[in-house]
Amino acid sequence: MGSSVAGNPPRFVGLVAHPLRWHLLRELVQSDRAVRELTQLIDEPQNLVSYHLRQLREGGLVFARRSSADGRDSYYAIDLGACQEALQAAGGSLHPALWLAPVPPTRPASRHSRRRRRVLFLCTGNSTRSQIAEALLERMSDGTIEAASAGSHPKALHPNAVRVLKRRGIDISANRSKHLDGFLSQRFDMVITLCDRVREVCPEFPSHPQLVHWSVPDPALERQTDRASYPAFERTATELEARISFLLHLLARSQTTRRSTHAHR
Repeated sequence: MGSSVAGNPPRFVGLVAHPLRWHLLRELVQSDRAVRELTQLIDEPQNLVSYHLRQLREGGLVFARRSSADGRDSYYAIDLGACQEALQAAGGSLHPALWLAPVPPTRPASRHSRRRRRVLFLCTGNSTRSQIAEALLERMSDGTIEAASAGSHPKALHPNAVRVLKRRGIDISANRSKHLDGFLSQRFDMVITLCDRVREVCPEFPSHPQLVHWSVPDPALERQTDRASYPAFERTATELEARISFLLHLLARSQTTRRSTHAHR
């Protein structure tokens, strides 16, 4: 998002200042969503929601992906990295002292605390995306978050999932794929679906976790040899790293809020 001319605010400021666009961004912070969902959440006509989504897309703040479950539908996601850069630049354009520095992810709690937050990642095969996300969240939270993963139709761990994590110093070669039914009786604070198809069949968890959807394409669907398709797996791991880095802030904030609420009871 380019700099503004003298006298005009950065485009980012105008984009997020509109109440409906701000509402859309706030909803997309929580989860990737289809237009029909956003229409219901915003309680505005679909043509109006689509218009403002297009404005946000053109401004580089959100992006859309065709649903792998229903090709007639698309999921919208917020690009938090782009929002962060635009917000920093907006402050700097007003005054050099206002150029905001990114805040490093906050660890939600000590690994020795009484109860660690638990996050379950789901995809179809539990062979790539959810396995990568589980390992990254455990590493990036320094073990303060307990992560797990499963699939609706488990299949063998993909060798490229092992390779992309090995490059990051994480060994999952001994991992196995698990069926999501084995986790239904467990307590989770958050369940994140990484596959549009598994979102459609995601069962209800008795512990009533927060349900989040990240529409992440399956890199294994690229019709190439394992070696030739490796860049797609690297892109998937990079995207999950970015999403998890922002997720850690949300988890830390929700835990702080929960502790504060209990303290005032």
